[in-house]
Amino acid sequence: MASSGANVLRYSALGAGIFYGLYHQSALKARSKINQINADYQHQSSLIQKAKAEWAKKTMPKESKTEGGSVITDPMDSKFDLEAYLTMKMADEAK
Repeated sequence: MASSGANVLRYSALGAGIFYGLYHQSALKARSKINQINADYQHQSSLIQKAKAEWAKKTMPKESKTEGGSVITDPMDSKFDLEAYLTMKMADEAK
């Protein structure tokens, strides 16, 4: 038979191991939850940036484009469209 001192030591080690395991598991869960929240935020942020770029492309007036498809950036040109130019700049910043 084991002495009572040895039993106290065994059960103390068992209790300490259980408490450490619970603490470590909660730390891992918290870290996993934070990583998931950050991944969701990054995904939503990328979707917003893509939506802004698509909206800028969609709302750009067709008559303000040149034959090559780019926006006229010369303000002295008779076909210059300020709204299309600013929309193009917003789309460039969104990228």
